[in-house]
Amino acid sequence: MTPDHTTSTYDVVVIGSGAGGLSAAVAAADGGASVLVVEKADTCGGATAWSGGWMWAPRNLFAQADGVNEDRSLPRTYLEHRLGENFDAAKVDALLDGAPEMVEFFETKTALQFVPGAKIADIHGDTPGAGTGHRSVGPKPVNLRKLGLDVAALLRRQLYETSFLGMGIMAGPDLQAFLHSTRSAKAFAHCARRVSTHLLDLATTRRGQQLVNGTALVGRLLRSALDAGVEIRVSTAATALTTDSAGTVTGVRLEGPDGVYSVSARRGVVLATGGFSRDVDRRRQLFPRTPTGREHWTLTPSTTTGDGITLGESVGGRLDRSVASPVAYCPVSIVRYRNGKEGVFPHILDRGKPGVIGVLADGRRFVNEALGYHDYTLAMVEQVPDGDEVCSWLIADQRYLRYFPLGMAKPLPIPTWPYLKSGYLTRGRMVRELAEKIGVDPDGLEKTVAAFNEGARDGVDPEFGRGTTPFTVGSGDPDNPWPNPSLAPLEEGPFYAVKVVPGSFGTFAGLVTDSMSRVLNDDDQPIDGLFAVGVDQSSVMGGHYPSGGINLGPAMTFGYLTGRRLASTTGALR
Repeated sequence: MTPDHTTSTYDVVVIGSGAGGLSAAVAAADGGASVLVVEKADTCGGATAWSGGWMWAPRNLFAQADGVNEDRSLPRTYLEHRLGENFDAAKVDALLDGAPEMVEFFETKTALQFVPGAKIADIHGDTPGAGTGHRSVGPKPVNLRKLGLDVAALLRRQLYETSFLGMGIMAGPDLQAFLHSTRSAKAFAHCARRVSTHLLDLATTRRGQQLVNGTALVGRLLRSALDAGVEIRVSTAATALTTDSAGTVTGVRLEGPDGVYSVSARRGVVLATGGFSRDVDRRRQLFPRTPTGREHWTLTPSTTTGDGITLGESVGGRLDRSVASPVAYCPVSIVRYRNGKEGVFPHILDRGKPGVIGVLADGRRFVNEALGYHDYTLAMVEQVPDGDEVCSWLIADQRYLRYFPLGMAKPLPIPTWPYLKSGYLTRGRMVRELAEKIGVDPDGLEKTVAAFNEGARDGVDPEFGRGTTPFTVGSGDPDNPWPNPSLAPLEEGPFYAVKVVPGSFGTFAGLVTDSMSRVLNDDDQPIDGLFAVGVDQSSVMGGHYPSGGINLGPAMTFGYLTGRRLASTTGALR
């Protein structure tokens, strides 16, 4: 949108346009505040637009509608056990109290509509208080045409690597239809409709119009923000915070298409710039096994360079270095295209499917592959010997590739030869041949596959217990002919491998805040007029990953709560 420089003072200025920032903006504007959102990129959404869009939000109205009325003590107990010494009671209670309110507000008062995650279980099902479902919500799919041209002009596009021909696929029935397209006439018909509609959209508008996952979340939030009167300026960087003689943050110095100028914020400035995943120097300082800062592949946009952290530090805020992990890990593989460009593919779906295992260079498994992506990568980082490249290989057989993707390589009827030709996939007629080609110990891999196959035929994984919890069972295939949905022997050659390295969806180490998202100084006192949400705020999960959606759920919740407070008649919390 074109900046209106006749308006230089707002009640609230939000820096960043991901889930946390837009949530704060919508909530503040709905409460009557004048709100400006500034975004450094030329489109809105940040890493949120490239995410799955799911939010961990226990005790939401959809769960209650299904008759699931959990006491707050249950998810709280789960977090107490999973977070350990990183458990912050005040922030956890604020999240658990605020999440149901956040979901109800957006569902009933805005263009953001949800679908329930009734069957999405918490990752660590053997932990007290773990949920077996009904604790998550995702954005309801929407056609971009319904959101309007003003939203289309602002919205970041779907990440190509996580799409099919640029078309997003949503977890749940949509994804299951694509996985069963060669096994079910009904599923095939669904996929044919989706793909043909997408191709028609490309032909007529040069852009996919069917929004799912993160693009649906951001698109709906943008529509909600514009409807509420929020002003949005893209290609506009925040270069400094302005303060008064008492140290209260009073506004922001901006640089955009119309030059350098300042805007004032009567009630507060909200930092929501998406963390520091692209800041090589901070990665070198904080990420383990990253000596130069470049041994890491993030799935966040190039603009996530830690601007919010830097702005907060400039007025006395501090980065939380006490978190268990500074980074929200995800295992990724590198896709090299013929034009010389490289892409990053996140391994979310494939690791838990029957007929695949993950191994290190010694040929041995090192983790329950069906656990969360953070767990897989953290185990890889911790168990690869010092001095060796931090990597692993996902190994699968021919039967697996008939039905499931192996990284970027799609199942039948999509051919695998382009991925073999590019070197993304490696193929061997026998397990030993494959091991030799990828530089994995052949004896170790043969022993691992033989032991895994023996257990898989009986539906058990004695080494890691894969397929024994609701989450790992749900990661498998309900139509698997073997006894365990998550297990199948690797015995039908040829065999395939894809190399996996550490990547991330974002950072956990953010600015230290209190339970009201106020940025704290070295004396743990709030910096008047300054708030941080999303991953600019140090994670309420303390650097742990107990369930899917634990980045976006807190981002939406603390953004909403912050916006509501800033819209109150008492003004900023000063």
